[in-house]
Amino acid sequence: MSKLEQIYELPIYKKAELLFQLVESLVATLPEEDDFIEATKDFMLADALILPAKIVGAESGGLYSIKMQNAAIIRQHGMSLHIQVGSLCYHENYKDLEYVALIQKELEEFRKLFIPWVSNFDTANHVWDEWELFNPEGANPLSQIEDFKGIFDDFDDDFDDDFEDEDE
Repeated sequence: MSKLEQIYELPIYKKAELLFQLVESLVATLPEEDDFIEATKDFMLADALILPAKIVGAESGGLYSIKMQNAAIIRQHGMSLHIQVGSLCYHENYKDLEYVALIQKELEEFRKLFIPWVSNFDTANHVWDEWELFNPEGANPLSQIEDFKGIFDDFDDDFDDDFEDEDE
C-alpha cells in the first residue's frame, strides 16, 4: 500500500472527506438568489476542501513544524466551517436545520479525531522554528547546533589530505 493510500485510510482523513461531501450536498440545497447565502456557500466549500488536503500535507511531511503548520490550518478551517454552517440557523431563507445539526455533529467527531492525531506527531523530528510557534515543548535552538557538532571533523582531515596530495 502506498503512503497516499495509507493516508486515505486514516479515520481523520475519512471524516474530512465525509464533511466535504456533506457540505457539497448542503450547498446544492441552498437558494441562489441570496447574496449572503452565495458567499456562505463559497466559504463552506473552501473550508471543507482544505481539511483533507492539509491532512495529506501533514502526513506527507516528516518535520514536526510542517505537521503543526498544517494542523493549525486544519483547525482554523474547521472552526470557520462550524461558524459558516451555524450561521445558516439565523438566516430567514434557510430552514433545513437538521442538515446543519448533522454537519456540526460530524465536525465535533472530526475535532475528537484531530486531538489524538496531532498528539502523535513525532516531536523528535523537528528543526527550530525561528517564529517559535511550532517548536515542540522543551525545544531549544541550541539543540540544533548540538546535533551538528562534529559533523565536519572528518572534512577538515580530508581537505588537508587533498592539499597535501596536490603539493607533491
